[in-house]
Amino acid sequence: MQGLVHIYTGNGKGKTSAAVGLGIRACGRGFKVLMVQFLKGTETGEAITIEKLAPMFTIHRGKSTGKFTWQMSSEEKEYEKNVQNELLDYARKAAASGQWQMVILDEIMAAIKSEMVKVEDVVSLIKDRHRDVEIVLTGRNAPNELIELADYVSEINEVKHPMNKGIAARKGIEF
Repeated sequence: MQGLVHIYTGNGKGKTSAAVGLGIRACGRGFKVLMVQFLKGTETGEAITIEKLAPMFTIHRGKSTGKFTWQMSSEEKEYEKNVQNELLDYARKAAASGQWQMVILDEIMAAIKSEMVKVEDVVSLIKDRHRDVEIVLTGRNAPNELIELADYVSEINEVKHPMNKGIAARKGIEF
């Protein structure tokens, strides 16, 4: 089966959740799924669950600073850029290997937007992957170069969010 490219983008909540749901569906059909998380330094509910599904569904994260890019010093930004490019290289090798049927690049759009990784390198990953590998990309502000390559593009828009009422992110719901 030829692998296709999915994008979950937009300002709404649920892009990672949609990708995880797709990964779980794929696991249920015997696919091996790898999720590489970009710019996520804290432990999330989805990571805890995915770790229980190994080896069918595996998560890979780098040693991120855990800070937003606007909070980082120039040294921290350089460190973070190296971490994110190592993650992208890991994802590239995994997608080309044929060992995985699905590779999810969670928050890759944020890594591109913050200039941690280059969109051209993500385009190369997509073009150079094993032909049977499904690629899933998440994050706000999907660049046109990736939208043009994608077979599925879902834009998740915020209509209403409790954060706008001052309700903080809740463990088990937002992370």
